[in-house]
Amino acid sequence: MDPLLINGETLTIDDVYQVAFHRRGVALHPDAANKMSRSRHVIEAIVDQDRAVYGVSTGFGKLSDVHIGHDQITPLQHNLVRSHASGVGEPLSEQETRALMLLRANVLAKGLSGARPVIVERLCDLLNHRVYPLIPCRGSVGASGDLAPLAHLALVLIGEGEVFSESTTITGRETFEAIGVPSVDLQANEGLALLNGTQATLAIGLITWHRAKQLLDMADLAGAMSLEALKGSPVAFDARIHQARPHRGQLQVAERLSRFLRESEIRKSHIDCGRIQDAYSLRCMPQVHGPVRECLEYVRNVAAIEINSATDNPLVFADTGEVLSGGNFHGQSLGLALDFLTISLSVLANIAERRIERLLNPEYGDLPAFLADNPGLNSGFMIAQVAAAALASENKVLSHPASVDSIPTSGNKEDHVPMAMGAALKLKQVVANLERIVAIEFLCAAQGIDYLRPLKAGVTVEAAYEHIRRHVSHLSVDRVLSADIERMIEMMKEETFIQLAL
Repeated sequence: MDPLLINGETLTIDDVYQVAFHRRGVALHPDAANKMSRSRHVIEAIVDQDRAVYGVSTGFGKLSDVHIGHDQITPLQHNLVRSHASGVGEPLSEQETRALMLLRANVLAKGLSGARPVIVERLCDLLNHRVYPLIPCRGSVGASGDLAPLAHLALVLIGEGEVFSESTTITGRETFEAIGVPSVDLQANEGLALLNGTQATLAIGLITWHRAKQLLDMADLAGAMSLEALKGSPVAFDARIHQARPHRGQLQVAERLSRFLRESEIRKSHIDCGRIQDAYSLRCMPQVHGPVRECLEYVRNVAAIEINSATDNPLVFADTGEVLSGGNFHGQSLGLALDFLTISLSVLANIAERRIERLLNPEYGDLPAFLADNPGLNSGFMIAQVAAAALASENKVLSHPASVDSIPTSGNKEDHVPMAMGAALKLKQVVANLERIVAIEFLCAAQGIDYLRPLKAGVTVEAAYEHIRRHVSHLSVDRVLSADIERMIEMMKEETFIQLAL
């Protein structure tokens, strides 16, 4: 695959995934290098004239009134990076870090930051040699952007900090020696240009969004499998019902469920059973899963704008020679969007857990209690449902929005912050919990269908059932289910299974 040429204008979400997941190479577009050089000339003119401009010849935040002399500009930028590298917690994953490095390079390539092209070139070098800064995930309030995470990124560029590769962890200096290019001495404004921005939040959000979309598709399929096991009716998915309330997501889910369930022998076996309506967790899947699908689309649109946005401060406009201070680093739009997605996925987890409970409860059908072959001697999936309930309840706690909170920072200069990183980290945990709940639903639904054999489920449901049974056997006697759940989760990460749910 040819290297991805970044210019700050045309990066797509799919481009980010190619770099993050498939390690596509990256290079600075020549036109972008020219734009960066033009804005750099503006900064250099300010330095030559010894003008007081925020971040160029002044301190930062509450210390912005302190003038910095010409001979202290590089120490100022390096001190900024060192002091702001105060992140804590577990490091970002490789995919999140690759996404963050690409996103930050792309913002600088836009030519509004006043940084030299060499800064982006060094970020590309690190990506292309598959070595990544060790970036703690906690310590950002989302304004002035993700300062702490981005400082750990910048720290490596000046030959400090830690870097991890596939085999080891080394220092920034050792990294550049190994790949044969020099680290950089930051010049006026470049430390600030590297630190101001929303790219850490955006990187986590994009990587998590990718898995959330896969899980939403699989939740539709798991729900269809549960409906078959419970001998539910697909009538509620009739297109005419949903055309009478034509929300896009609702229409999509109804069509998908109908497609998953077509040619079902199980349905034919009970078509005259006399049941009028199913429970909401079965009947209302389009009305519940559908809005989650629309929420995902909304978040994707917000992220698509953010990817090519200048989110640092100040911004340098080469056409007029002006350097303007503003607040594009403020992560409120991302925080709100990611909180919205967290809430939506928690709802999805809730309804999946209710379907699991219906599969296990003999009050609701003719399946054996707790899906056990010999209930009493065996407990079956009893505690798997308890685990799903625990995860769903944890999600409810995590659904309290981070973006409504604010703690003033930097001597009250930054008196309203969005806590966007908190929203991203909560979303990440909710997605992990949802993944486990959907895995449990698949296992329970497959066990339920076992009791309906030799009847076959709808075409897509049957294919998913057979795939599961090739890897996880029927629970005939009690065994440790944690291993089955983990095996199901791994299966749900495989492309063949992901494709079944499309």
